[in-house]
Amino acid sequence: MVGRIFERGAYFVGTDYLSHLLWDKYIEFEYSQQEWSRLAQIYTRILQIPLQHLDRYSTSFKQIAHSRPLAELRTAEEAAAAATAEEEAKLSAESVGVPLLDAEISAATAAPDGIGNLDEEVDSGDSKELEEYLAVRENFYNAAKEWDSKIRDFEIAIRRPYFHVKPLDDAQLGNWHRYLDFIENEGVFDKILKLYERCLIACANYPEYWIRFVQRMFTEGKLELALNGLQRSTGIFVKRRPEIHLFAARFREQQGDAEGARVAFKILRNELVPGLLEVFVKQANFEHRQGNREAACSVFDAALQSEKLKEDSRALAVLYIQYARFLDQVLKCEDKAREVYMTALDHLPTSKVLWEAAIFFEATHVSRRENVQRVDALVEQASIPLRPDGSPGLLVADREEISSIYLEFVDLVGDIEAIKKAESRHKLLFPLRKNFLDSKKRSSVDVGGQDRAKIHKPYVITTVTPATAINNGQVQWTASAYAQLQSQGWQQSASQQPTLLVQPQQWTQSYATYGNYATYAPQPQAAVAQQPTVYAGYAQAYAPQEVIQTYTPVQPASNVQETVYRAPIPSPTAPQPAGATIYYGSYY
Repeated sequence: MVGRIFERGAYFVGTDYLSHLLWDKYIEFEYSQQEWSRLAQIYTRILQIPLQHLDRYSTSFKQIAHSRPLAELRTAEEAAAAATAEEEAKLSAESVGVPLLDAEISAATAAPDGIGNLDEEVDSGDSKELEEYLAVRENFYNAAKEWDSKIRDFEIAIRRPYFHVKPLDDAQLGNWHRYLDFIENEGVFDKILKLYERCLIACANYPEYWIRFVQRMFTEGKLELALNGLQRSTGIFVKRRPEIHLFAARFREQQGDAEGARVAFKILRNELVPGLLEVFVKQANFEHRQGNREAACSVFDAALQSEKLKEDSRALAVLYIQYARFLDQVLKCEDKAREVYMTALDHLPTSKVLWEAAIFFEATHVSRRENVQRVDALVEQASIPLRPDGSPGLLVADREEISSIYLEFVDLVGDIEAIKKAESRHKLLFPLRKNFLDSKKRSSVDVGGQDRAKIHKPYVITTVTPATAINNGQVQWTASAYAQLQSQGWQQSASQQPTLLVQPQQWTQSYATYGNYATYAPQPQAAVAQQPTVYAGYAQAYAPQEVIQTYTPVQPASNVQETVYRAPIPSPTAPQPAGATIYYGSYY
């Protein structure tokens, strides 16, 4: 009884990568029963499975094989096979004229102690048989180790091989997909089926794996397994997920089960997602493929009636458009599609997408002259601010956009009278607003104009000698003090702190975009006797930079050398004084 329970467990999970706990208990039980042949048979099965503890089992089996007689390890079938092989060997020896009995007798008489020689020969034969016995198991072990090297990374990445209501992370979900891809490429169906069953335990709450399982079983020609997986997913594990029922409807239709597909659509519409637009569209298309035009239209009619009962239905406008498109493109009923559009516009006069869809429909379904007239009539209705019943129409921005789009259309296919009428109406309705197309363009007149003016303006930059450098040439500033320095200037005598630049040009209105910089007007100011301590807290974004580029020196002073930098025109290289540090505006 206990052995049969272990066999059931080995059948279901014995090939799992982490099934060593089960096999350990099974081995422990057989060892307590002293069933050596049964124990050897279990080890032989284990050595053919790529388990995590495969090396441990191989070592343990070799120890048992060397500690017990080979006759105890062999099963009845293996003992019979060994006897048959021995008999065939004797017959082969006799066929070549060397009787085995005569050879044994001559060997025994030639030795001083014939009995001892016979024992040694028997021991030698048992050792050879044991080596052959172990060699077969060693081949099983090597093949399993080779497979283990291929799947080890996938198995290690499986952190949760059991089911839990908490979601899996993306890494584990992706690992399952990659693992399945690898096994499917190997092409061994038993391994594919076993891995899918393992995956569906840990990923039972994810419809994508059920869908993949059903599709793979169908590809393998196992329709019964595919239908079984579909039943388990839609009836137990992910029965509240709409995507699995949509897949079930499509799969059952593929198998010719139209009623089963209708049941799936019924569950979606009545229980799971009563207002899901995709369900209505797919069911209508399904009924059309089945040859039921009236049933397809009734699906849309029922959906429209249901959505109209809602106070604020977000899907109603799109549902009207889908129905009209189905009538026009699938059933080729242009007049009925136009009726649907007119009904929709009467019911939802403030829906921009409906107006655009109706205009596009008319623009592509009639002759050129009638085309322009019909589209013009729709645009005129859409452009009025108030409806005939006094209710408001579209927003002014939407009305202007529709009118502007019509200007493009009429310029493409209309005559001069239609163009004149459209332009006059547009100017009358939207006199103070820019043209829709012009509003989307960016003027190229002033793009970068101010920036280029600022770049080309000359700036007087000062250099500081090493003797008066502060903190080894690294001066820190506060944002407010830096702005004041740039706008008003700051000078000291050569005997005090280093003299910095006075910016010669005036701040202009174009610098208003720089915030606080434009608020300081340049005015004469007396020299500061001492550097303010507030400069030590200046933000790192304005850290001074050490310049070793090309500048042309002009008007040198005792401790200050003023140079003019005119960007972006390059100038010849001019060497700077040793240890000189340059300070200038970092926002350029």
